[in-house]
Amino acid sequence: MELYAVLKFVWALLLGVLLVGLGTMVGMDMGVGTLLRFVGRDDAERRTALNIIGPHWDGNQVWFILGGGAIFAAFPTLYATSFSTFYVVMILLLFSMILRPVAFEYRSKVESRSWRASWDWAFLISGALPMIIYGAAFGNVLQGVGFHFAWNGQYYQDESFIWHLLNPFAILCGLLSLALSIQQAGAMLMIRGREPIYSRARGYAVAAGIIAAILFVIGGIWIRAIRGFMYTAPVNPAMAPTPLRGPPVAMRAGAWLDNFFAVPLLWLVPALGIVGMLGCVLSLRLGKPVLGWWLGALSWIGTIGTAGAAMFPFLMPSTTMPSQSLTVWNASSSAYTLAWMLVFTVIFMPAVIAYTSWAFRIMGGKVQSETISSSDHSY
Repeated sequence: MELYAVLKFVWALLLGVLLVGLGTMVGMDMGVGTLLRFVGRDDAERRTALNIIGPHWDGNQVWFILGGGAIFAAFPTLYATSFSTFYVVMILLLFSMILRPVAFEYRSKVESRSWRASWDWAFLISGALPMIIYGAAFGNVLQGVGFHFAWNGQYYQDESFIWHLLNPFAILCGLLSLALSIQQAGAMLMIRGREPIYSRARGYAVAAGIIAAILFVIGGIWIRAIRGFMYTAPVNPAMAPTPLRGPPVAMRAGAWLDNFFAVPLLWLVPALGIVGMLGCVLSLRLGKPVLGWWLGALSWIGTIGTAGAAMFPFLMPSTTMPSQSLTVWNASSSAYTLAWMLVFTVIFMPAVIAYTSWAFRIMGGKVQSETISSSDHSY
């Protein structure tokens, strides 16, 4: 296999790693925002919950930036097309992502019940909405998107974004994503929280893990009826990065399962997802939140890995003109760009992981409500 094809494959794997990191780390913070009004029954408890993730939430945004940056640099055609197709959705996501840091900084600055209650609702919206959009994006892409390119490369959108966002399968995937984020958040609140936050967080996280497992199984059954995409002619993985000239593509119900039947070892990926979800539920019920947190991360690996394994090599298939579907092979950057990006990734990704691990170790321990209430510098 040519080096160019190898680089494309490696970056497809790295994109999956970044998406898992985004779901695990950013999803955890979003989940705490979603749960804020439920695990905290008064102002002191809510401030405690916020300060549990307070030292880490802005650092965790690195995964969001890395994910977007990797798509922009490694798969520029995918970046341009997806941001155009889901433009209105991206604007909603952007505003919710802006709302959250403002809520962190402003919520506790005014001694007013109505002021703080308003920001609590902002946390709920800016926590739940991005995770629903995140999961719905996977659901929409799995069903294919209505777009095509003209002879000169001009992009055309052929379907309403409302249908992309609100169809039933996409909603299911969005709720699955939200459930996984609540599960991850509940584990973190148990790790650093005390009673009564500890017990409330455990209850919500356990329920979310069970719901996530049920939704994941339903989605797996549902995918058999969804028309997947498949090449009908030999493919050159080192093909030129353009969707205008490529092998023909067909749509067939159940085609997203072809990779699993061709490589049975891939069935371990969805199995990891189920094991992670149910294992997290069991660990949290047994009072082992650290183990539950890592099993929650395994849930994200299994969920996103399942979508990636099913779709490979497709990234954003087109229902209007399937032969112009964006894939790992035809939507990538040049070999030169992918190689240099890989060099920088090998250097900086371990640094990001090392720093994140150090930060969690240094700023660990239980958060006490008494300390938070008496400090002007806490959230």
